Amino acid sequence: MRLNTLKPQAGSKKTAKRVGRGPGSGLGKTAGRGVKGQKSRSGGFHKVGFEGGQMPLQRRVPKIGFNSRTNPFNVEVRLDSISKLEAETIDLAALQAAGLAPKRVHRVKIIATGEVSKAVTVAADIAVTKGARAAIEAAGGKVLEA
Repeated sequence: MRLNTLKPQAGSKKTAKRVGRGPGSGLGKTAGRGVKGQKSRSGGFHKVGFEGGQMPLQRRVPKIGFNSRTNPFNVEVRLDSISKLEAETIDLAALQAAGLAPKRVHRVKIIATGEVSKAVTVAADIAVTKGARAAIEAAGGKVLEA
């Protein structure tokens, strides 16, 4: 490799458009700016996000975030948390006694995070993901249907 033979990859460096240099260039007269209007004039620019006087998107959307009304009543419990429980049958009362679900919870779902090491029976009032169901059944446990 020699420094005097280095050159950029073919097609990586485009030649700059020479605007306003006559009709033969294809960008003469209006120089690609079109005819009339704010954007065709010199100094004709506006702020980023300006929508012609319409309320801009960044001001239209709410900034206060989102709080789900159902979130405090739904709880996800991990498989490794279940294997630490003493109870053989996992139901809402057992999870609340262990502190894994608050008293006001309406729905509990067991998700397949971690591993379950012992055979447990999951009550019908608890939802179980497919992966969690497979892991519980592989450990010798069972999931009761509603």
